Amino acid sequence: MSSHHGILVHVVFSTKYRKPLLHSDWLDDLFAYIGGTIKEHKAVLLKSGGIEDHVHLLLKIHPTFAIAATIQLLKANSSKWINEQKWLKNKFQWQLGYGAFSVSQSMANEVKAYIAGQREHHRKRTFRDEYLAMLKKHAIEFDPRYVFEQEIVG
Repeated sequence: MSSHHGILVHVVFSTKYRKPLLHSDWLDDLFAYIGGTIKEHKAVLLKSGGIEDHVHLLLKIHPTFAIAATIQLLKANSSKWINEQKWLKNKFQWQLGYGAFSVSQSMANEVKAYIAGQREHHRKRTFRDEYLAMLKKHAIEFDPRYVFEQEIVG
């Protein structure tokens, strides 16, 4: 029997310290770049969306690559690419962590619609509240004190 897979993952991560650095005039270019980058891991970007401080990606992941390795590849390469474009005054960085949530095929269209509606969604809810709700919805244990990177003020 040959091998078959259909592993869908909803990936969420933010800019470092959730700073509003992502601009709508180049966000689609960023998503196109990410879509090309993850092909190195035989992954496919099915849907992308986000606002100034975070992104949502629906990925079809290939089982020969660890999810963490694929996300590391796309975050490292995309932050390097953003910096090479010189769109920002300071060095761009993503937050250290990410959220990766399994998605069944039966829920793929609902997740795509959710990702597409990010701008409207965040008129009512902050990224912080959204992310904590996602952790709870997926029954992921967490300590709210350590979910987000905190800026150290000295």
